[in-house]
Amino acid sequence: MFKLAVVAVAALLIASASATVFFSEDFGKGWESRWVQSNKADLGTFKASHGKYYNDADEDTGIQTSQDAKFYALSAKFNEFTNKGKDLYISFIVKHEQNIDCGGGYVKIFPASLDPKEMNGESPYNIMFGPDICGPGTRKVHVIFSHKGENKQVTKSIPCKADEASHLYTLIVGDDNTYEVQIDGEKVESGSIETDFDMLPPKKIKDPKVSKPADWVDQKEIADPEDKKPEDWDQPEHIADEKATKPEDWDDEMDGEWEAPQIPNPAYKGQWKPKMIPNPAYKGEWVHPEIDNPDYSPNANLYAYDSFGAIGFDLWQVKSGTIFDSVLITDDESKATAAVEAFKKRKEGEEAMKKAAEEEEKKKREAEEAAKKAADASKADEDDEDEDEIVKDEL
Repeated sequence: MFKLAVVAVAALLIASASATVFFSEDFGKGWESRWVQSNKADLGTFKASHGKYYNDADEDTGIQTSQDAKFYALSAKFNEFTNKGKDLYISFIVKHEQNIDCGGGYVKIFPASLDPKEMNGESPYNIMFGPDICGPGTRKVHVIFSHKGENKQVTKSIPCKADEASHLYTLIVGDDNTYEVQIDGEKVESGSIETDFDMLPPKKIKDPKVSKPADWVDQKEIADPEDKKPEDWDQPEHIADEKATKPEDWDDEMDGEWEAPQIPNPAYKGQWKPKMIPNPAYKGEWVHPEIDNPDYSPNANLYAYDSFGAIGFDLWQVKSGTIFDSVLITDDESKATAAVEAFKKRKEGEEAMKKAAEEEEKKKREAEEAAKKAADASKADEDDEDEDEIVKDEL
């Protein structure tokens, strides 16, 4: 038993020692020196900000988009690594404090070959992850993996948060070819990378040697051959209005022969169609037999990339004001868990500050309304006194 305990502890220590934080950024002092703006022309700039509501002014300071209708292209390099054989955690905080109408809130994780000065929308990346909002029609979480030079978007629809509060977005890329998306530490979607990203040909295909038999009947219903159209069915859709009379000023020579206006025919029944009955020859829906796809080959490393070495914000915003903070890339689950706990504390403080501000604003409005009512009442009393004085004078 003692030996087993020692082995377990040793294994735990080895696992702990091998866990790595590949990148961490809280945008504290000197963040400008760690991040590089692209040379792309007319880019928007980021500024340090903790926003209107926060838990701790210093710890909650991130970088905020500061100019409307601009592209943003900012990136940072880190030591190159591969995620092969390990789970990867990518998380960051997004706060759309401006009540965003159209703009991105996602990050891109690049290979180490990225030149930050040259980063643009065409720069190849490994993973793109995070919220994207544009009007009521686009409010989703992007999860995109690059595969053989193509960007593969998750086939599932993952809704994002569209309010003005802070939210923690986490992507877990498993070494078993799985993925999981969390928002504020809660799972919102997960699945198989092979199944949900269309990276590989399908396992099964329709048998090209088989086709639907010529005599196969897949029409569920047919017209009742015994159903006959009633003799009085065919009536015109419109008839002359019998109550209409020729206007007295109608001139046949000038206006032509008068005709009564047309009105809907109450006897009109529309186009006749025989009733439908079950088709006695119906055989059901024909299912095309499937066979193994000869072009399919399993790939246990769809999740893996040989090189990670940079992260960037490459996005467009119509209305600026989004704050990014607490970026983390790691294979250490405990670090990802700690990030969730830190976020929850931050969220509580942010909500408390907002609630206090709203209560203070409510008290201010109530005081202003009370003062206005008092002023109106005082003016009404003065007007009454003036009227009494006028009556006295007249008497």
